[in-house]
Amino acid sequence: MLYRKIPENGDELSILGFGCMRLPLKEGKIDEERAREQLRYAIGHGVNYVDTAWPYHMGESEPFVGRALADGYREKVKLATKLPSWTVKSREDMDRILNVQLERLRTDHIDYYLVHGLVGALWDKMEKLEVLSFLDKAKADGLIVNAGFSFHGSVEDFKRIVDAYPWTFCQIQYNFLDEKNQAGTEGLKYAASKGLGVIIMEPLRGGKLTYPIPPAVQEIWDEAPVKRTPAEWSLRWIWNHPEVTVVLSGMNEELHIEENLKIAGEAYPNSLTEAELQLVSKVEQKYRGLMKTGCTGCRYCIPCSSGVDIPSCFEIYDNFCLSGNEKEAKLMYAAKPGGIIRGDVPGYASQCVQCGECVEKCPQHLDIPALLEAVEKKFEGKDFKGWRVMAKKAFRKE
Repeated sequence: MLYRKIPENGDELSILGFGCMRLPLKEGKIDEERAREQLRYAIGHGVNYVDTAWPYHMGESEPFVGRALADGYREKVKLATKLPSWTVKSREDMDRILNVQLERLRTDHIDYYLVHGLVGALWDKMEKLEVLSFLDKAKADGLIVNAGFSFHGSVEDFKRIVDAYPWTFCQIQYNFLDEKNQAGTEGLKYAASKGLGVIIMEPLRGGKLTYPIPPAVQEIWDEAPVKRTPAEWSLRWIWNHPEVTVVLSGMNEELHIEENLKIAGEAYPNSLTEAELQLVSKVEQKYRGLMKTGCTGCRYCIPCSSGVDIPSCFEIYDNFCLSGNEKEAKLMYAAKPGGIIRGDVPGYASQCVQCGECVEKCPQHLDIPALLEAVEKKFEGKDFKGWRVMAKKAFRKE
């Protein structure tokens, strides 16, 4: 495992962090035994940064992490969680939430505490509610050690937030498709120039850069003399940037953990050749011509008041755009947002009433209602009932 330092405090963090937003599931809930084994295995192989948050897994991620880090594992890692900014209505809310998080996580302090999901307007609100004095007091009381923020807005707003407080670190979305999106490369370099550690989220864009791989994209990867998986190319491209401290990976498959650990032992900064960087750029351009929604699968848009399973609708739509497999896409659309796989209620695109609540919550600022119309048009045609019947046969033992 390779490590990189946080400039302000000298902490040597594993370049691979364990993200607890997409843990393995069993019957719709965290598969606790499997997830605990995965997390502890990663820690045993050098991972020392564990990231969770208040809303992950519908509020169950933090309690799971607290239990999983028992038996001496808490002392082996730097633990990160986040203040859910959008829920905060007063200064008192901040203290209350932090105290609940400490209880959930079974710890007396948070090593890396983030003001979560900021955009410009939300930051303005949090400033007025005295979030900076909250952070100062929480640090003075020893409840948090390092203060940071996660960000999903414009690079201009990112810079002014960086300059607003002596942050130790920040967390941004970054991958080879997001160089100019949100904080982007400009924000990455700006934060590093100010002495902040930079934690990277969505390195694989919610998995869309690893599966399914469009044949046209795979042909480009195959041009490389050194053969690597799409995940390895994507992660190495990020770690090639010396400004990056930690890359969070939502690892929920044992093979993925093994692969990521191997890469994290080899991915030095500035180690990709110019030809390799050009190859990644070529892949990026091909993806831009194929993908339609721009969704990263962060799930901040749900719950939807009309019950639409927005992330699943977009995941299947983008997968169809990438693979061209219409039959598979229609079957999965009938089954996954349809609640058939989970035994849940349907959450199809056609249930959207255009209320716009999701647009306000989307970190990517997507026109979700318009995109849902496109999904409905593609998958909910005259043959839709037939696909539901097939999905029930395929995914239910009846």
